[in-house]
Parts: sequence; structure tokens; C-alpha cells
Amino acid sequence: MLSTTSLFLLMMAMSAVMLLVLSSQAHSGARGIREWSVANAMAMAAMPLFAARDHISALLSIELANALMIGTSVMMYAGFRRHLGCGVQWRALGGFAAATMATVVALHVGIDSTPLRVAVVSLLHGGLCMAMCRSVWTALPAAPRRYPYLFTMGAAFGIGIGLFVRGAAYGARVAGWLPSVDVPTLDLVFFACGTLSIPTLTLGAVMMANAEIIARANHAADHDHLTGAPSRRAFFAAAERERAHAARTQAPMSLLLFDVDHFKRINDTHGHAAGDRVLVEIVARTGALLRSRDLGGRLGGEEFAVLLPATAADTALHTAERLRAALQCVAHDPSVERGADDAAAAIGYTVSIGVATLAPGETVADLLSRADTALYAAKAAGRNRVMAAAAARHDGARRRA
Repeated sequence: MLSTTSLFLLMMAMSAVMLLVLSSQAHSGARGIREWSVANAMAMAAMPLFAARDHISALLSIELANALMIGTSVMMYAGFRRHLGCGVQWRALGGFAAATMATVVALHVGIDSTPLRVAVVSLLHGGLCMAMCRSVWTALPAAPRRYPYLFTMGAAFGIGIGLFVRGAAYGARVAGWLPSVDVPTLDLVFFACGTLSIPTLTLGAVMMANAEIIARANHAADHDHLTGAPSRRAFFAAAERERAHAARTQAPMSLLLFDVDHFKRINDTHGHAAGDRVLVEIVARTGALLRSRDLGGRLGGEEFAVLLPATAADTALHTAERLRAALQCVAHDPSVERGADDAAAAIGYTVSIGVATLAPGETVADLLSRADTALYAAKAAGRNRVMAAAAARHDGARRRA
């Protein structure tokens, strides 16, 4: 027959399983894992104490067991706050835990009323669940995936409501409003509903952590680690989507392909750190010049591309000239202190740009090839200039400096 003891032991076993799941993510870099792990460890330690109430001292089965469960709720809440990038007010949480524990002691040593103690503790735990729900709700607009957040919100809200109902029911019992319901029956009903509370909240936490890990992995795959620009893979995927859209709507689409003139000379003269700084600055300046729907990407080395949806050839050439002018500048060499030697600190660089506009039936690879041909023509003509694909020579002589 099901009993509160078996429910306590079931919750202990489920918390142990959740702790093993969390330990597998310990080195994932996901925030909140440590706090959630501590919460489940506390729940595991508390459940045997509650289950052995008739066989051990009240100090262990009431004071220590409740202290561990208070710590469980506090650490679960702190874990969600950490995971969501919010500050954890440890002093306030510590004060809350101390006040709750003082209430437990007063209602045991002083009044010694189990129903009143259960009512007060349930309400306080329910309040923490609602605080978890509110924190997740606030972060929902920026969630990498909505479902894990919605699941966790629903779980925290449902558990919080259940705890409030439990507290109200036990309060009504103390007031004599529920004389027909005996306490063991009430215990069994509410503990049956609450057995899954910590494992369910932990499941939501794990789902949110997995969503963060996947989002980080996707971002790393789709963005260049040095400059933060879209990677070659992400750029071509976006270009293919825009090409398909352009084919359906008969809208124009253009592509700019450019790289840094004499980039090897910059690395050889100023060092690779200075060369990296130039690349980062190029991405920042390019992004500041583009429209919101345009896309810039780093294709590799010092080579970059800009996709211009809904842009005809003349406008693309104008944009390319503006970009060339914006990138004809001087970067600061990070290896040289400012003011020490301005000549040594200055790194001059320019870019050459090839421009191509999508032709009917053309693939992204074909478009890139024509832009590449134009880029080589720009370099052959003296660098630091823009060349349209239509004016490029297809002579196969493609030597870059």
C-alpha cells in the first residue's frame, strides 16, 4: 500500500537520478548546474530523515530535514537566477531561509503544531516556486528555445499553486474548518502530488541548460570565433535562401566580395595580433555601414563577403564604393603603446572589392565566382578599388598579392 514513507523514498531516488543527469553537464559551461546539483543533493539527504520520523529524533526528522528542504528550494531558485544571467541576492535568500527555519523551530519547540508548521512552510516554499516562475517568465523573450522555458514556468506555477492549496488546507485544519479530513489522508494526497516537484523542476532546468548548450554550439558553428561575423557555412546558407526568394519574387540580389590588400605584409610587419585586430575592425566597420537585412560574413583568412538582398547593380556598386572608403583607414597596433610612437602604432590598410548581381537561373556558386573574378580584376588594376563583374576579364590569371 502506498504510504508517505514510500513517497519520500521515491522522491529521494528521483533526485538521485536528476543529480546524475546534472553531473553529466557539470563541464558544459551551462550556468546554474552547480546550484541545481546542490539542491538535489539536499533533497536526497532530507527524504530519508522525513521517512524515518518515527525512528529517529525530532531534531533530525523535523529541524534538520526541514532545513535541508528549505535549502533545496533556495538553491533551485538561485540556480534559475544564475542560469538566466540575473543576480542572486544571497543575503536576502539567506535571510529568507533563516526566517523560515526559525518559524519551523518555533512551531515545533514552542507551539508544537504539525498542521500549522506544514501550512507555514508550504506557503513559503510556494512563494519561492512563484518567484522561479516569474524569473523564467521575464527571460522568456530572449529564450534560445521557448518550450523548455514554458515547461519550467508551468511546472513552477503548478507546484506553487499546489503548495498554496496545501498550506491553505492545513491552515483550515488548524482553524477547524476541515474536521472530517484526517491528517494522514491529507498528507498522502499532498505528498503524492509533491513527490515529483523537485525532479520536475530539475527536468525543466536540464531542458533549459540543454537549450543554452545547443544555442552556443549553433552560434559557434555559424560565427567566426575571432570577429563574430557569420561563418562561411552560415553565409552560404543565408545566400541560398535569399537566392531562392529572389527567384520567386524576381527581385534583384547582389554580392560584394572583398579582402585586405597586402594583408600578409601587415602580419609580417606588425605581428598576427595586429592583423587580427584589423580583421575585427573591418567586421565592425562593415556592420555599421550595412542595412539590417544585409549580411556580412567572413569566408576565410582576410576574405569577406556582403550579401545585398533586393539590391540592383547600380546600388550595389554605390554601396561597394562607400564600403571601400569606410575601410580605407588606419587601425591601432595593440603591441604599441598609444602616444609612444604614432608612426609605429598606425596600421594602414585598404580593401579591393568585386561586385556581382544575380543573373536569371544563376546559382550562388556562380554568383560568387563572378564576384571573385571581379575582385581579382580590382587587384590587378592596382588594388583599393571596386570592380563590377561585368567589367572583369575571364582570362584565368588570378594571382593575388
